[in-house]
Amino acid sequence: MAISLSETAAAHVSAFITKRGKGLGIRLGVKTSGCSGMAYKLEFVDVANTEDLAFQSHGVTIFTDAKSLAYIDGTELDYTKEGLNEGFKFNNPNVKNECGCGESFNV
Repeated sequence: MAISLSETAAAHVSAFITKRGKGLGIRLGVKTSGCSGMAYKLEFVDVANTEDLAFQSHGVTIFTDAKSLAYIDGTELDYTKEGLNEGFKFNNPNVKNECGCGESFNV
């Protein structure tokens, strides 16, 4: 079981944590949403929850909960820049279908 970051994503997250001046890492989870059923949620973590699972990747700690891990186990979070668009890309091997807008998925 693991969640990882690409080197590019880790550098981006580390820079943001430094700019914020605080933070233990990021939290990756899922929520029920969108036309395909689930959507990713990503946020900074300043205080870890006792039930959190934590993974280290390129010097960044990624937190998640056990319920979300069932859907995102094996996911690599990448940071991409394509033309004028830039942002995180979720490379999740569990995804069976994604909606047309790319905001939600199902497993």
